Amino acid sequence: MAGTNVPSPTFGPAGFVLPTSAEVLAGVQADINAAFGSNLNFADTTPQGQLSVSWAASINNAYAIFLYFSQQTDPAYASGRWQDAIARFYDLERNPAQPTSLQVLCRGVVGQTITIGALISDPSGNLYACGGSGAFNSNGQVTLTFECTVPGPVAVPSSVSIYSAQSGWDSASVVSGVVGVNVETTAAFELRREDALEGNSAGAIGSIIGAVAQVPDVLDYYGYNNSTNGQVTVGGVLIPAYSIYICVAGGTQSTIAQAILSKVGPGAPMTGNTTVTAYDSNPLYATPQPYSITYETPTPLQLLFDVEIVNGPNVPSNAVTLVQSALIAAVTGQSSVTPAPPRARIGSVVYPTAYVNAINALGTWAQVASITIGSANTPGATIVGSISGNTLTVTSVISGSLQDGQSLSGTGVISGTGIIVGTVIVSQQSGSAGGTGTYVVNQPQTIASTGMYAAAANQTVVSVQINQVPQLSAVNINVTVT
Repeated sequence: MAGTNVPSPTFGPAGFVLPTSAEVLAGVQADINAAFGSNLNFADTTPQGQLSVSWAASINNAYAIFLYFSQQTDPAYASGRWQDAIARFYDLERNPAQPTSLQVLCRGVVGQTITIGALISDPSGNLYACGGSGAFNSNGQVTLTFECTVPGPVAVPSSVSIYSAQSGWDSASVVSGVVGVNVETTAAFELRREDALEGNSAGAIGSIIGAVAQVPDVLDYYGYNNSTNGQVTVGGVLIPAYSIYICVAGGTQSTIAQAILSKVGPGAPMTGNTTVTAYDSNPLYATPQPYSITYETPTPLQLLFDVEIVNGPNVPSNAVTLVQSALIAAVTGQSSVTPAPPRARIGSVVYPTAYVNAINALGTWAQVASITIGSANTPGATIVGSISGNTLTVTSVISGSLQDGQSLSGTGVISGTGIIVGTVIVSQQSGSAGGTGTYVVNQPQTIASTGMYAAAANQTVVSVQINQVPQLSAVNINVTVT
């Protein structure tokens, strides 16, 4: 700056570079010396010492603000309102907070209907509203989606109860759940913007993914194009010859199908477990032309974590809850830690050590001694069994052996057996050790004989298949202080 000894920002290869705080303070002191005479004493206890430090702090603050705004036109650094403005060039808006969603197995009188808006509650007092209606089948059961009435991350509860009674509705239990999210983070929004750029093209996998990324409420996505004349296995999924595979979590089926249709190449076969009719509304047609669009709706993969924290005098009484919340935020891409831990996504490889910093950031008391992970993808045992109350009866062990502390999940689509999230083997009551017999589980429920996985958080890595969306609930995070 002219007429001053305070150095100005300079422009380098990576943008503006600010002078150091020491350089600014030296410049301020030189200006004061020039104004009031040389060799002034700038000790902290003197008026001129305090004045120089205050002036330097103000200049450093102004410089920091200048640097911040000079970087906001670069999408890699933009945040807040600036990031929103850049995204508008691509017709993108930041995703709002989403509520925790539960798949709930309801039991009641055959033929009776649960209506939209029916309420259940969890032990913490959170309310969940039914998003659709459904009648009890011939077995007196129906599985419906309930969403928390307050948006944002609420841990998937291990149990729920009926809050607003309806005729013929007897009970409700959690089958699975997706933890809600806060307003889309800066990092997640930028990643989605980058993915959406390829949506300006057509025909390529990136083009389809780019269009899907712009669909409201879509949480995750994955795509693969098998351009060979033979079937291939990718991420645990068999993809037929010359087929396009798109996996999408969240969003509405009709909107997703329409986005895929807008970018998919002509004549390309599509594979997946969901087929929806989308329409080409080109004015050349007398009426919109219907097309069958097939894509994959992923099944939830419950992640299991075991975390050991070093004991000490400063470990708070709610350490377990704090660690669980920090880990959920990190795994779901909502952590405020810098650099941000990698979000667990469809088709990703999840390393538990990647989330140590997110836990350590809770404070000096949070020292991770060890952290391991697990899932049904690497089960300790595959069995056939049934549950009545708190008793698991195992009639067949297909592979592996059962142990105390293993978590149970169903082998069917979306844990189709309805096993409650967080169901854990407590102890064995009878039978051969780790084999057929009876076991005590922590969650009372009624499950007919079916295939089950028993898994523990004893792995160093989990590979998520490309037809699975990883999920994490507090009940599946075991935290011990040692």
